[in-house]
Amino acid sequence: MKEDKTAQRKKEHLELCSTDDVNFKFKTNGFEKYDFIHNAITEVEIDEINFETKLFKEKISYPFLISCMTGGTTESENINARLAVAAQDLNIPIGVGSQRQTLENQKYINSYKAIRKNAPSVPIFGNIGAAQIVQLKKLGVVQSLVDQIEADAMVVHLNPLQELLQKEGEPNFKGLLGKIEKLVKKLNVPIIIKEVGSGISGLAAKKLLEAGVKGIDVAGAGGTSWAGVEMLRNKSQKEIDLWDWGIPTSYCLKEVRKLKKSHKFVLIGSGGINSHVDAAKALALGADIVASARIILQTLNKSGIEGVKKLITNWFDFVKSVMFLTGSKSISELRNNKIILKEKLY
Repeated sequence: MKEDKTAQRKKEHLELCSTDDVNFKFKTNGFEKYDFIHNAITEVEIDEINFETKLFKEKISYPFLISCMTGGTTESENINARLAVAAQDLNIPIGVGSQRQTLENQKYINSYKAIRKNAPSVPIFGNIGAAQIVQLKKLGVVQSLVDQIEADAMVVHLNPLQELLQKEGEPNFKGLLGKIEKLVKKLNVPIIIKEVGSGISGLAAKKLLEAGVKGIDVAGAGGTSWAGVEMLRNKSQKEIDLWDWGIPTSYCLKEVRKLKKSHKFVLIGSGGINSHVDAAKALALGADIVASARIILQTLNKSGIEGVKKLITNWFDFVKSVMFLTGSKSISELRNNKIILKEKLY
Protein backbone atom coordinates (compact mmCIF):
# COMPACT_ATOMS: atom_id res chain seq x y z
CA MET A 1 0.00 0.00 0.00
CA LYS A 2 1.10 3.58 -0.67
CA GLU A 3 1.01 4.57 3.00
CA ASP A 4 3.16 1.60 3.97
CA LYS A 5 5.70 2.61 1.34
CA THR A 6 5.77 6.15 2.73
CA ALA A 7 6.38 4.89 6.27
CA GLN A 8 9.11 2.53 5.04
CA ARG A 9 10.81 5.36 3.15
CA LYS A 10 10.75 7.55 6.25
CA LYS A 11 12.23 4.72 8.31
CA GLU A 12 15.07 4.28 5.80
CA HIS A 13 15.75 8.03 5.81
CA LEU A 14 15.88 8.00 9.61
CA GLU A 15 18.31 5.09 9.71
CA LEU A 16 20.65 6.65 7.14
CA CYS A 17 20.60 10.06 8.85
CA SER A 18 21.63 8.42 12.11
CA THR A 19 25.00 7.76 10.47
CA ASP A 20 27.73 9.89 8.89
CA ASP A 21 27.46 8.00 5.58
CA VAL A 22 25.35 10.79 4.11
CA ASN A 23 27.79 13.66 4.61
CA PHE A 24 28.79 15.80 1.65
CA LYS A 25 31.97 14.25 0.30
CA PHE A 26 34.06 17.28 -0.71
CA LYS A 27 31.92 20.41 -0.51
CA THR A 28 31.73 22.16 2.87
CA ASN A 29 29.38 24.70 4.43
CA GLY A 30 32.14 27.29 3.87
CA PHE A 31 32.41 28.49 7.47
CA GLU A 32 36.02 27.30 7.69
CA LYS A 33 36.93 30.10 5.29
CA TYR A 34 35.96 32.75 7.87
CA ASP A 35 37.50 34.01 11.08
CA PHE A 36 36.32 36.38 13.80
CA ILE A 37 37.86 39.81 14.25
CA HIS A 38 39.34 40.02 17.74
CA ASN A 39 38.58 43.14 19.77
CA ALA A 40 41.39 43.72 22.26
CA ILE A 41 39.50 46.51 24.03
CA THR A 42 36.19 44.69 24.51
CA GLU A 43 33.99 46.08 27.27
CA VAL A 44 31.28 43.44 26.97
CA GLU A 45 30.18 41.93 30.28
CA ILE A 46 29.89 38.27 29.37
CA ASP A 47 27.52 37.43 32.22
CA GLU A 48 25.03 40.00 30.98
CA ILE A 49 24.70 38.49 27.49
CA ASN A 50 21.11 37.35 26.98
CA PHE A 51 20.02 35.28 23.99
CA GLU A 52 16.27 35.72 24.50
CA THR A 53 14.61 36.80 21.28
CA LYS A 54 11.20 36.91 19.63
CA LEU A 55 10.25 34.40 16.97
CA PHE A 56 7.06 35.56 15.29
CA LYS A 57 4.79 36.04 18.34
CA GLU A 58 6.69 33.93 20.86
CA LYS A 59 9.76 34.54 23.02
CA ILE A 60 12.50 31.92 22.88
CA SER A 61 15.56 31.57 25.11
CA TYR A 62 18.13 30.71 22.43
CA PRO A 63 18.20 31.52 18.69
CA PHE A 64 18.23 27.80 17.91
CA LEU A 65 15.77 25.52 16.14
CA ILE A 66 15.67 21.74 16.44
CA SER A 67 15.12 21.37 12.73
CA CYS A 68 12.37 19.43 10.96
CA MET A 69 13.38 15.82 11.24
CA THR A 70 10.91 12.97 11.43
CA GLY A 71 7.36 11.67 11.79
CA GLY A 72 5.19 9.03 10.18
CA THR A 73 6.81 5.89 11.60
CA THR A 74 6.61 3.93 14.86
CA GLU A 75 10.17 5.03 15.73
CA SER A 76 9.34 8.68 15.11
CA GLU A 77 6.95 9.03 18.03
CA ASN A 78 9.62 8.22 20.61
CA ILE A 79 12.19 10.44 18.89
CA ASN A 80 9.82 13.40 18.57
CA ALA A 81 8.61 13.04 22.16
CA ARG A 82 12.16 13.19 23.53
CA LEU A 83 13.24 16.04 21.26
CA ALA A 84 10.15 17.95 22.33
CA VAL A 85 11.07 17.58 25.99
CA ALA A 86 14.50 19.06 25.23
CA ALA A 87 12.90 21.93 23.30
CA GLN A 88 10.44 22.64 26.12
CA ASP A 89 13.17 22.59 28.78
CA LEU A 90 15.35 24.99 26.76
CA ASN A 91 12.40 27.08 25.51
CA ILE A 92 13.44 26.78 21.86
CA PRO A 93 11.44 26.04 18.68
CA ILE A 94 11.17 22.60 17.10
CA GLY A 95 10.00 21.35 13.71
CA VAL A 96 8.29 18.12 12.69
CA GLY A 97 9.21 15.98 9.74
CA SER A 98 7.11 16.01 6.57
CA GLN A 99 3.41 15.59 7.36
CA ARG A 100 2.73 14.16 3.91
CA GLN A 101 2.09 10.80 5.53
CA THR A 102 -0.98 12.12 7.39
CA LEU A 103 -2.50 13.21 4.09
CA GLU A 104 -2.55 9.52 3.17
CA ASN A 105 -3.79 8.07 6.47
CA GLN A 106 -3.91 8.74 10.22
CA LYS A 107 -1.99 5.62 11.27
CA TYR A 108 1.02 7.51 12.62
CA ILE A 109 -0.67 10.78 13.63
CA ASN A 110 0.62 10.43 17.20
CA SER A 111 4.21 10.54 15.95
CA TYR A 112 3.52 14.18 15.05
CA LYS A 113 1.21 15.04 17.95
CA ALA A 114 3.90 13.85 20.38
CA ILE A 115 5.71 17.15 19.90
CA ARG A 116 2.96 19.47 21.14
CA LYS A 117 2.08 16.98 23.88
CA ASN A 118 5.62 17.21 25.25
CA ALA A 119 6.34 20.83 24.31
CA PRO A 120 3.17 22.71 25.25
CA SER A 121 4.55 26.25 25.19
CA VAL A 122 7.29 26.51 22.55
CA PRO A 123 6.96 27.39 18.84
CA ILE A 124 6.32 24.32 16.70
CA PHE A 125 6.74 24.25 12.92
CA GLY A 126 4.65 22.03 10.70
CA ASN A 127 6.12 20.67 7.48
CA ILE A 128 4.98 19.71 3.99
CA GLY A 129 6.86 19.24 0.72
CA ALA A 130 6.71 21.56 -2.28
CA ALA A 131 5.86 18.60 -4.53
CA GLN A 132 2.73 17.96 -2.44
CA ILE A 133 1.76 21.66 -2.50
CA VAL A 134 1.88 21.64 -6.30
CA GLN A 135 -0.36 18.55 -6.48
CA LEU A 136 -2.99 19.68 -3.97
CA LYS A 137 -6.27 20.76 -5.54
CA LYS A 138 -7.51 22.28 -2.26
CA LEU A 139 -4.82 24.13 -0.34
CA GLY A 140 -7.11 24.38 2.69
CA VAL A 141 -6.04 20.87 3.67
CA VAL A 142 -2.68 22.34 4.75
CA GLN A 143 -4.51 24.24 7.50
CA SER A 144 -5.63 20.87 8.86
CA LEU A 145 -1.95 19.88 9.13
CA VAL A 146 -1.32 23.07 11.10
CA ASP A 147 -4.26 22.32 13.39
CA GLN A 148 -3.27 18.68 13.93
CA ILE A 149 -0.08 19.66 15.74
CA GLU A 150 -1.09 23.16 16.91
CA ALA A 151 1.73 24.62 14.81
CA ASP A 152 2.91 28.22 15.08
CA ALA A 153 4.27 28.28 11.52
CA MET A 154 4.28 26.01 8.48
CA VAL A 155 7.43 24.95 6.70
CA VAL A 156 7.27 24.15 3.01
CA HIS A 157 10.41 22.24 2.12
CA LEU A 158 12.01 22.49 -1.30
CA ASN A 159 13.75 19.31 -2.39
CA PRO A 160 13.99 19.18 -6.20
CA LEU A 161 17.28 17.24 -6.11
CA GLN A 162 15.89 14.65 -3.73
CA GLU A 163 12.68 14.24 -5.74
CA LEU A 164 14.77 13.90 -8.90
CA LEU A 165 16.83 11.02 -7.46
CA GLN A 166 14.27 9.33 -5.23
CA LYS A 167 12.93 6.12 -6.77
CA GLU A 168 9.42 7.18 -5.70
CA GLY A 169 10.17 10.84 -6.49
CA GLU A 170 7.78 13.43 -7.89
CA PRO A 171 9.99 16.03 -9.61
CA ASN A 172 7.20 18.27 -10.81
CA PHE A 173 7.24 21.80 -9.40
CA LYS A 174 5.38 23.67 -12.13
CA GLY A 175 3.25 26.43 -10.65
CA LEU A 176 4.99 26.27 -7.26
CA LEU A 177 5.41 30.02 -6.68
CA GLY A 178 1.77 30.67 -7.47
CA LYS A 179 0.68 27.92 -5.08
CA ILE A 180 2.88 29.34 -2.33
CA GLU A 181 1.37 32.78 -2.84
CA LYS A 182 -2.13 31.32 -2.50
CA LEU A 183 -1.11 29.27 0.54
CA VAL A 184 0.19 32.39 2.30
CA LYS A 185 -3.32 33.83 2.08
CA LYS A 186 -4.99 30.57 3.16
CA LEU A 187 -3.11 29.78 6.37
CA ASN A 188 -3.55 31.47 9.73
CA VAL A 189 0.16 31.02 10.54
CA PRO A 190 3.34 32.29 8.80
CA ILE A 191 4.99 30.22 6.08
CA ILE A 192 8.70 29.39 6.20
CA ILE A 193 10.42 28.04 3.12
CA LYS A 194 13.40 25.75 3.61
CA GLU A 195 15.66 23.75 1.36
CA VAL A 196 16.89 20.35 2.51
CA GLY A 197 20.61 20.72 1.83
CA SER A 198 21.14 22.36 -1.56
CA GLY A 199 20.65 25.96 -0.43
CA ILE A 200 18.44 28.91 -1.34
CA SER A 201 19.99 31.64 -3.50
CA GLY A 202 19.36 35.35 -3.11
CA LEU A 203 17.27 35.38 -6.30
CA ALA A 204 15.10 32.47 -5.19
CA ALA A 205 14.67 34.01 -1.74
CA LYS A 206 13.59 37.34 -3.26
CA LYS A 207 10.83 35.66 -5.27
CA LEU A 208 9.67 33.72 -2.22
CA LEU A 209 9.54 36.84 -0.06
CA GLU A 210 7.61 38.67 -2.76
CA ALA A 211 5.14 35.77 -2.65
CA GLY A 212 4.57 36.60 1.02
CA VAL A 213 6.57 34.05 3.00
CA LYS A 214 7.82 35.18 6.42
CA GLY A 215 10.84 32.94 6.87
CA ILE A 216 13.71 31.57 4.80
CA ASP A 217 15.72 28.58 6.02
CA VAL A 218 18.65 28.43 3.60
CA ALA A 219 19.56 24.80 4.45
CA GLY A 220 22.71 25.03 2.36
CA ALA A 221 25.25 22.50 1.19
CA GLY A 222 27.81 21.10 3.57
CA GLY A 223 25.79 18.91 5.93
CA THR A 224 23.50 16.05 4.96
CA SER A 225 23.45 15.21 1.25
CA TRP A 226 19.95 14.08 0.38
CA ALA A 227 21.29 13.07 -3.01
CA GLY A 228 23.59 10.77 -1.05
CA VAL A 229 20.68 9.50 1.03
CA GLU A 230 18.70 8.55 -2.07
CA MET A 231 21.71 7.01 -3.81
CA LEU A 232 22.33 4.81 -0.79
CA ARG A 233 18.65 3.84 -0.72
CA ASN A 234 18.75 3.06 -4.45
CA LYS A 235 22.07 1.22 -4.07
CA SER A 236 23.17 3.18 -7.13
CA GLN A 237 26.14 5.41 -7.84
CA LYS A 238 25.16 6.49 -11.35
CA GLU A 239 24.28 10.00 -10.12
CA ILE A 240 27.49 10.31 -8.04
CA ASP A 241 28.33 13.72 -9.58
CA LEU A 242 25.19 15.12 -7.89
CA TRP A 243 26.19 13.93 -4.39
CA ASP A 244 27.78 17.33 -3.59
CA TRP A 245 25.24 19.46 -5.49
CA GLY A 246 24.27 22.73 -3.87
CA ILE A 247 25.26 26.20 -2.62
CA PRO A 248 27.31 26.36 0.61
CA THR A 249 25.42 27.59 3.65
CA SER A 250 27.81 30.49 4.28
CA TYR A 251 27.22 31.88 0.78
CA CYS A 252 23.44 31.51 1.09
CA LEU A 253 23.41 33.44 4.36
CA LYS A 254 25.46 36.30 2.93
CA GLU A 255 23.24 36.62 -0.12
CA VAL A 256 19.84 36.21 1.53
CA ARG A 257 20.82 38.55 4.37
CA LYS A 258 20.98 41.40 1.82
CA LEU A 259 17.21 41.13 1.41
CA LYS A 260 16.76 42.31 5.02
CA LYS A 261 17.05 45.84 3.63
CA SER A 262 13.79 45.48 1.72
CA HIS A 263 11.86 42.67 3.40
CA LYS A 264 10.95 41.71 6.96
CA PHE A 265 11.50 38.01 7.53
CA VAL A 266 13.20 35.44 9.76
CA LEU A 267 16.48 34.15 8.34
CA ILE A 268 17.34 30.64 9.52
CA GLY A 269 20.84 29.30 9.02
CA SER A 270 21.04 25.54 8.58
CA GLY A 271 23.01 23.09 6.48
CA GLY A 272 26.03 21.54 8.14
CA ILE A 273 25.66 23.35 11.48
CA ASN A 274 27.51 20.64 13.34
CA SER A 275 29.55 22.53 15.92
CA HIS A 276 29.63 25.53 18.23
CA VAL A 277 31.94 27.27 15.73
CA ASP A 278 29.50 26.69 12.85
CA ALA A 279 26.66 28.11 14.94
CA ALA A 280 28.62 31.23 15.92
CA LYS A 281 29.74 31.91 12.34
CA ALA A 282 26.22 31.39 10.96
CA LEU A 283 24.89 33.99 13.39
CA ALA A 284 27.71 36.38 12.51
CA LEU A 285 26.95 35.98 8.79
CA GLY A 286 23.36 37.04 9.27
CA ALA A 287 21.22 34.20 10.61
CA ASP A 288 18.51 35.23 13.08
CA ILE A 289 18.32 31.62 14.20
CA VAL A 290 20.53 28.60 13.56
CA ALA A 291 19.17 25.10 13.11
CA SER A 292 20.47 21.54 13.15
CA ALA A 293 18.97 18.12 12.61
CA ARG A 294 21.34 15.19 12.09
CA ILE A 295 23.78 15.99 14.90
CA ILE A 296 20.80 16.47 17.23
CA LEU A 297 19.42 13.06 16.24
CA GLN A 298 22.83 11.42 16.70
CA THR A 299 23.26 13.07 20.11
CA LEU A 300 19.78 11.96 21.17
CA ASN A 301 20.59 8.38 20.19
CA LYS A 302 23.90 8.46 22.03
CA SER A 303 23.24 10.65 25.09
CA GLY A 304 19.49 11.10 25.39
CA ILE A 305 17.52 14.23 26.21
CA GLU A 306 20.12 15.59 28.63
CA GLY A 307 22.82 15.13 25.99
CA VAL A 308 20.85 17.22 23.50
CA LYS A 309 20.29 19.97 26.06
CA LYS A 310 23.96 19.98 27.04
CA LEU A 311 25.07 20.14 23.40
CA ILE A 312 22.92 23.20 22.68
CA THR A 313 23.78 25.08 25.88
CA ASN A 314 27.49 24.37 25.35
CA TRP A 315 27.25 25.78 21.84
CA PHE A 316 25.80 29.02 23.16
CA ASP A 317 28.35 29.25 25.95
CA PHE A 318 30.89 29.35 23.11
CA VAL A 319 28.84 31.97 21.25
CA LYS A 320 29.00 34.08 24.43
CA SER A 321 32.79 33.80 24.38
CA VAL A 322 32.88 34.89 20.75
CA MET A 323 30.65 37.85 21.52
CA PHE A 324 32.90 38.88 24.43
CA LEU A 325 36.05 38.61 22.30
CA THR A 326 34.56 40.52 19.36
CA GLY A 327 33.03 43.25 21.51
CA SER A 328 29.43 42.26 20.71
CA LYS A 329 26.79 42.93 23.36
CA SER A 330 24.07 41.32 21.28
CA ILE A 331 23.62 39.01 18.31
CA SER A 332 22.76 42.05 16.19
CA GLU A 333 26.17 43.53 17.06
CA LEU A 334 27.84 40.20 16.24
CA ARG A 335 26.41 40.56 12.72
CA ASN A 336 28.01 43.98 12.33
CA ASN A 337 31.36 43.33 10.61
CA LYS A 338 32.73 40.94 13.24
CA ILE A 339 33.75 38.21 10.80
CA ILE A 340 36.12 38.23 7.84
CA LEU A 341 37.30 35.94 5.06
CA LYS A 342 40.59 34.39 6.12
CA GLU A 343 42.13 35.17 2.74
CA LYS A 344 41.95 38.86 3.66
CA LEU A 345 44.05 38.25 6.77
CA TYR A 346 47.14 37.02 4.94
